[in-house]
This record gives sequence, C-alpha cells and structure tokens, in this order.
Amino acid sequence: MEPANSPLYQPLHLPILEEKEVQVTVKRLDRMHPSLQGNKYYKLRYNIREAIKQDVKTVLTFGGAYSNHIHATAFACKQAGLRSIGLIRGEISQPLNPTLSDAVKNGMELHLLSRSEYREKQSQALLESLGRKFGEFYLIPEGGTNALAIQGTQEILTGADTSMDVIALPVGTGGTFAGVASRARPGQQVLGFSALKGDFIRKEVAQLMHTHGIQPRCTWEIRTDFHFGGYARFNTELIDFLRDMRLQAKLPLDPVYTGKMVWGLLALVQADHFPKGSRLLVLHTGGLQGIRGFNERHGSQL
Repeated sequence: MEPANSPLYQPLHLPILEEKEVQVTVKRLDRMHPSLQGNKYYKLRYNIREAIKQDVKTVLTFGGAYSNHIHATAFACKQAGLRSIGLIRGEISQPLNPTLSDAVKNGMELHLLSRSEYREKQSQALLESLGRKFGEFYLIPEGGTNALAIQGTQEILTGADTSMDVIALPVGTGGTFAGVASRARPGQQVLGFSALKGDFIRKEVAQLMHTHGIQPRCTWEIRTDFHFGGYARFNTELIDFLRDMRLQAKLPLDPVYTGKMVWGLLALVQADHFPKGSRLLVLHTGGLQGIRGFNERHGSQL
C-alpha cells in the first residue's frame, strides 16, 4: 500500500497574503493518490500492515454515509487482499451515494447500524456481537484514529517543513493533529481548525496525546470558531469561497474539513493574527471524494 505520488507543495498567491506579507504554502497530500488521499494513507498504512501481520483476513470499521475513512479503508483493503466491512451510521439510501458506491466496488460489505447502536460502537457487548456475526476481524475505529494511525501521521512532516513558522490543518478525531504535533520542532506552532462544534475537541486531543505518550515540543492550538455551525454545516458564503479557491488559486477544497480550515486561516491573516514575514504551511488532508456526494445532495457544483 504505497502512494502513487509524493506530496506537492503549492504556494498560494492571494492579494490578502501579499497585503499582509504572509507566505502560505499548501502541502498537497490530496495529490498522493486518488483513493488514498491525504491523511487517510498515513492513518491506514500501519493498520493494514498489522492486520496482515496478525493474519486476520477481515478489517471492520465504522463511519457515516459520506465518510472519507470508509472510502479509503475499502480501497486499502482491496489492495491488500483483505475483506472489509463498513458499519454505516443512520441510513443507507438507494441508489448508493458516490462514497458508498466506490466502497462497494472495492469489495466492502456495508451494514447499517441505527444511530443508537452506533453510539455504542466502542462497547464490548457490541464488539462481541459483531464477532459472532462476522467472525474474527481487525478493528479500526471511526475516523481511523488509534496508536498505529498516529504512528503513520507522524510521518507527514518532512525535512522541508521544518522551516515553517506555523503548520495548519483541519481537525476531526484528532489523530492527524496529534501525530503532526509530535513531530513539529520547538518554535513552530501547530494550528488546528476543528470541523466540529464545541470546545470539547481541545480536551479530547490533549487526552489523546497523553494516552499515546505524546509531549509536543511545539506550541499548539485548536480553533473552534470556523465550523460554520457544526460538522458538515455550510452556507452560501463558504460555497462561493470554495469555488473561488478552485478557480482563482487552483486549489480544490472540500466543504467539511479543508475548506473551513483555509477560510479560517485567511480570516486570521486578515485580522493580523500572524506577524509580517510569517511562513505558514497548510496540510491539505484530502477528502475531495466527498464533493461528489455533496453536490448530489445539495445541488451544488464545487
């Protein structure tokens, strides 16, 4: 399971950046592979290896109907010759949306969990029930965050990235943020933009780092004020912004994670949050596969 390409670096050229004398470069992790985009490659890499090492033939995981994690896991398992099972929250509509359709094409077996059942996804009782139903499986949690996922995301930053003052990235379950923060150098700031509503994510990420023995040498912060009302929420202003970024900056962004991050980052630049001469590295963590389902669901054209 190797990427098709190395990440590309794309400088952003926008009037606001020139005015504020702030340099922004995007590390295009989304360009590594069409089906294993961005952070998903890093999160799944060692988990798939571990499943093979343990000689477990089935990988089971959880996600929503538009989940980037479900999409990537199905492809990774197909490439590795593993059976994949996706437990989907809520409902599975017919015809399948593009995310789930791709998952099925890549061999994933989809099974529905009610929202109440889904809330119990970490309970021992449910896992034992799933074992009786599906046989032995290797479990990857929702969003893919576990110790091996963090091990993988620790490899996102490379030598060329150490010259940057700020590393910005979106935050979902916090695994990628924890891995990146563990590798950032002293003097750097890792700046996360939460896709979720609420300040709880800061405590969850801090607990995640504590659990996995991560003691960042950098400073870190997670912004919780650019979520547009909550997970997967949006308005016309965000949609117009995403279109402008694709057309003017040649930078495709998704409306759930990367779009809100770049919006938030540019809002901070506008507010003089960063000193003149600051060098910012933006991690494009992928998620572009979800745009097809978003357009289909909302009648948009991103």
